[in-house]
Amino acid sequence: MLGAIGSTPVVRLERLVEEGSAEVWVKLESVNPTGSYKDRMALGMIDGAERDGRLRPGQTVVEYSGGSTGSSLAYVCALKGYPLRIVTSDAFALEKRRTMEAFGASLEVVPSPAGITPDLIPRMMERAREIVDEVDGYATDQFRNADMVEAYGALGDELLAQLEGRIDAFCAYVGTAGCFTGVTRRLREALPDLLRVAVEPAESPVLSGGTPGTHRIEGGGAGFWPPLLERDDVDEVRPVSTEAAFAMARRAALDEGLWSGPSTGANLTVALELARRLGPGKRVVTPLVDSGLKYLGGELYA
Repeated sequence: MLGAIGSTPVVRLERLVEEGSAEVWVKLESVNPTGSYKDRMALGMIDGAERDGRLRPGQTVVEYSGGSTGSSLAYVCALKGYPLRIVTSDAFALEKRRTMEAFGASLEVVPSPAGITPDLIPRMMERAREIVDEVDGYATDQFRNADMVEAYGALGDELLAQLEGRIDAFCAYVGTAGCFTGVTRRLREALPDLLRVAVEPAESPVLSGGTPGTHRIEGGGAGFWPPLLERDDVDEVRPVSTEAAFAMARRAALDEGLWSGPSTGANLTVALELARRLGPGKRVVTPLVDSGLKYLGGELYA
């Protein structure tokens, strides 16, 4: 089942793209086993730690996660035989917490009724550090784990092969920045003129130099600059509001059959803007981050 991670299809938008725009292609990461591109990073983090001895057989793995990383780690740890402790929050989808528990993870839930506030992720990180000390665990520490950057490089390789090396722009919502850096660094090796556009919540535009704020686009907008993201990794930053991300996710489901969450809605919003700007003969690529199944209990599809 670990071999089922990756090798996901890519599809071209047919109805959302306006006449006179560039092509928009979407990598269907919801096809991964837990329905998320985080399966790639979870396997990469555990494999990397096993290879160099950072992770001992049977040692407890500890992570802070809004849900998709935690779900993917729970899946990988279940198959590899590692106990898993996750610090999460009720600011994130209930379906994600239930998925983590389904694969055997033990959860500690940090309350945050207002949503994803600027202090939420730091609070979760601090509690995870405490648990590592309490149980002599191994911290995957996703915001600082370089193993996942290499794991996401495979997604870039797949895109190059699937689209025959014809990609003009790549945009993605930035959380840990593992996907953004892993994909764009790999693509840039083959395509030096690639336009790299980071997407962030308009309510918390830290990458744009703004003030951290509260938003509901899960999977990013942590309120600080991700440690793995270098300034020269990004050509542009485009903010998207929670309202716009939700609206686009719903529209993509109805018009294109692309069923996803708010972060994909943000990705598609920016991809369509870039397509209008770049025009015919160009190609814009963005990931469908995860499945809409993870959001049925929340506001998005209520």
